[in-house]
Amino acid sequence: WRDPRGFAVKFYTTEGNYDLVGNNTPIFFIRDAIKFPDFIHSQKRMPGSGLRDHDMQWDFWSLNPATAHQVTWLMGDRGLPRTLRHMDGFGSHTYQWINAEGERFWVKYHFKTEQGNEFFTQAQADEMAGKDADFHRRDLREAIERGDYPAWTLYVQIMPYEDAKTYRINPFDLTKVWPHSDYPLVKVGRMVLDRNPQNFFAEIEQAAFSPSNFVPGIAASPDKMLLGRIFSYPDAHRYRIGTNFAQLPVNAPHAAPVNNYSHDGSMRYNFNDPSVPTYAPNSLGGPHADAARAGEGNWESDGSLVRTAYTLRAEDDDFSQARTLYEVTMDDAQRERLVSNIAGHVGAVRSDEIRERAFTYWENVHPELGSRVREAVAAAAAPSSCGAAA
Repeated sequence: WRDPRGFAVKFYTTEGNYDLVGNNTPIFFIRDAIKFPDFIHSQKRMPGSGLRDHDMQWDFWSLNPATAHQVTWLMGDRGLPRTLRHMDGFGSHTYQWINAEGERFWVKYHFKTEQGNEFFTQAQADEMAGKDADFHRRDLREAIERGDYPAWTLYVQIMPYEDAKTYRINPFDLTKVWPHSDYPLVKVGRMVLDRNPQNFFAEIEQAAFSPSNFVPGIAASPDKMLLGRIFSYPDAHRYRIGTNFAQLPVNAPHAAPVNNYSHDGSMRYNFNDPSVPTYAPNSLGGPHADAARAGEGNWESDGSLVRTAYTLRAEDDDFSQARTLYEVTMDDAQRERLVSNIAGHVGAVRSDEIRERAFTYWENVHPELGSRVREAVAAAAAPSSCGAAA
């Protein structure tokens, strides 16, 4: 149950579909897409036994300190939302907005729940996982059925284009947040869920959210994880659903024509004008990209931005934002639950070496936190007085 909850939104616009794929946290475990397969393997199951393994998780996390910010979120209250309706959603990545004048800005998306943030304790989550594994799905469906439509207010943080070159942290690092004191939230819209799917498989299981789906005015950034996902998600959908997954009603644009030269592959049922060759450019009147609509001065040609995007900044260490989350954002009760949650998880590690690395990991986040986790694990492992007497 203690997993980041996916948060994906598909916007059907007159220009085509725009997909925003994120989590219920504003950051992620890694900043480099090449590490994603290894991260996923570390959180899955042992190849031999097929069982989940705490040693695998803490071995990876403790050897990759960039994970500290996300793991602190994960082990705290925010890692156990009470329902899907009571959690926030984040685009997480940094995106680019381009206005009608061609001015460029960097943005981050925040969906703030209007139901309020509510969380399970670890004990409540453990109980519910055994009682009703479909609890989150059931709660959301039943709330919509009874007309209690969940809603989220959409905010964005906006950073001027040039700020990214000199900002004190790397604004394209997925393991970092932009402090709201520097870039405050700006309200831009609202999302309401007022209809359930009629067929779960057709409309949910076959939905394909791809960060590569942009509309004019929105573009990518030098965020390495975003760039990796832009390539990997369509590949995954072609494997998971089929070559022409984008033709399925749930994935096809509702209000915009599809103009491309794809014409083969399994389950193809749309077809191109047979009189027009399937390549571009062509001289027979076939559709082609409009370079003017793509805008000018994109970041790929901005050498100074590309160089600074992957250069460490003054505050680009791995632990400071996790430390702020523990020391400033959380109250005493939240810190107490965080220590208990971490200790329960680390206490299941069998390897002395990995367990010690986990203690050091939390000491780097905050000395007090590391000390409390170490003491809690030791206390849990100590024999009880009843056991000693017996």
